[in-house]
Amino acid sequence: MAIRKSRIFEVFESEHGRRKQLYTINLAPGQTVYSENLVQENGIEYREWDSFKSKLAASILKGSPNIGIRKDDVVLYLGAASGTTASHVSDIVGNDGFVFAVDIAPRVMRDLVFLCYKRKNIAPILADAGKVDILKERISAVDVVYQDVAQKSQVEIFLKNVSLFLKEDGYALLAVKARSIDVTKNPKQIFKEVKLRLESSLAIIDCRELEPFQKDHCMFVCKKR
Repeated sequence: MAIRKSRIFEVFESEHGRRKQLYTINLAPGQTVYSENLVQENGIEYREWDSFKSKLAASILKGSPNIGIRKDDVVLYLGAASGTTASHVSDIVGNDGFVFAVDIAPRVMRDLVFLCYKRKNIAPILADAGKVDILKERISAVDVVYQDVAQKSQVEIFLKNVSLFLKEDGYALLAVKARSIDVTKNPKQIFKEVKLRLESSLAIIDCRELEPFQKDHCMFVCKKR
């Protein structure tokens, strides 16, 4: 098995027959976050990135040409949960980058806090992502906004945070959960409606559905106009 650079900055890959496996370089050597495999090669420790547990990994495997997250970036992560994907974002941005990890649920914040003991480039924030007036007291301008929030108003929350926190040349990624917006509608129709709403204020760089990794989800990669 040979691990090589992928087309995405700071993300690596290997081939297993027809299956591709993604990796990030472990910022906390010897430590796992969600029982992922650690792989040593040429003196470097890589963490396997499970696309069935991470919508960001799924979007890369589905062919997204750019996720907009690079080394040294400051990222606002809305809906960080216990930190599965946030930990890989932490790997990508490295020691000189930073991740503001926001979640509203106290039960997952405990896991996130423990993760931050091992990863000094993540700050856990217990808050409602929709209440930007509270968030602005704790968050700086950022290079990337990444949102994975299962709420009916997820698009409005995303646009508010992008407007307030994202730098002019920044990227904004939205993982849309169709069933959280309207369980009665066809997900493809919801994705089309979301696309139209986002296009009113953002340039959409890429959008793709995440099947078979994530059911009824679509990842939008956007940039400020």
